[in-house]
Amino acid sequence: MLQTALAGAAVARHDVEVVFMEPGPWADELAGRGFHVETLSAGRLREPLRFARTVLGLREIMRRRRPDLILDWMPKTHLYGAPAAVLAGMRDRLVWWQHGIPQGEWIDRLVTLLPARAVGCSSPASAREQARLWPPRRTIVVAPGSPPPQPHANGSPAAAPASPVRTIPTVGLVGRLQPLKGQHRLLEAQALLRERGLPIHTVLVGGDAHELSPDYAQSLPALVERLHLGGEVTMTGQVDDAGPYIERMDILVSASDPPEAFGIVLLEAMARGVAVVAVDAGAPGELIEDGRTGVLAGSAEPQALAEALERLLRAPQLRASVALEGRRRYMEEFTDAAMCKRFYEQLESVASEGSARA
Repeated sequence: MLQTALAGAAVARHDVEVVFMEPGPWADELAGRGFHVETLSAGRLREPLRFARTVLGLREIMRRRRPDLILDWMPKTHLYGAPAAVLAGMRDRLVWWQHGIPQGEWIDRLVTLLPARAVGCSSPASAREQARLWPPRRTIVVAPGSPPPQPHANGSPAAAPASPVRTIPTVGLVGRLQPLKGQHRLLEAQALLRERGLPIHTVLVGGDAHELSPDYAQSLPALVERLHLGGEVTMTGQVDDAGPYIERMDILVSASDPPEAFGIVLLEAMARGVAVVAVDAGAPGELIEDGRTGVLAGSAEPQALAEALERLLRAPQLRASVALEGRRRYMEEFTDAAMCKRFYEQLESVASEGSARA
């Protein structure tokens, strides 16, 4: 979402400067594209001296650059940005972005205590949970967007690596290999569908990014064998672009639990005319209109996923219809251009109110 917002900054006629909390390739990439980029080495929160140095470094950047608005991206960043803005005399210019759905964890409670003119949220579900935290803060809601798929020079879509021709539907899940993403639940749902005479080929797109759950990633091939799904599952590993794989799917599934704060991968499927199944919770439950732009599962459990998939597998006309309506809704509301328009309009509103009060 942040990448999309940065890409749309010039069209919105705003100068956006970025401060990274650690060096990395993204900082170098943005600098190469003409953004003013500065980098600090924040370290970990439990390192008090580095924390203090980072706050003071941010304060100096704020004093030097004099931004009209300071956007702290995600809760952890606000732990650094808020005290820095206070020290720089800019507490009235602070906004932070709550991309997740608060679960009452200490970091969400602590960050909400810090000054902010508003809290940006990626979905109404996120805003509702944020509003439960004390003290009450104004929330603004901007749903993420996704760039439309780009065709090749010859006019055809990008293609995934060649795969065998399949005579059964392809069902995919895109995401890091982590328990919360639910790859194991989709595999168990696949086994249930096979028992009902509905074979599918499952494609798990993603790897153990950042090695967050190495044991889980290693457990999935064993689960495939235990469920006797050998030959009916493809695991791609980490990929730079999931789009070509999504284009080859008949159905894309989001099986996350706890629920997603939005689920951008659903937009990526809808943009490509691929039918989607999502859990009826959190933002996906608000994004998808059941039976019209996708199908909602009653929970993330394998039985519920299997039942939702069965609706689409037994009714090709329904699958085609929700794919068409999903793409239509994406084009109307969730392109990158539509997101950037909403995003910068909301930030402009917050900034102008602050200027008027000053």
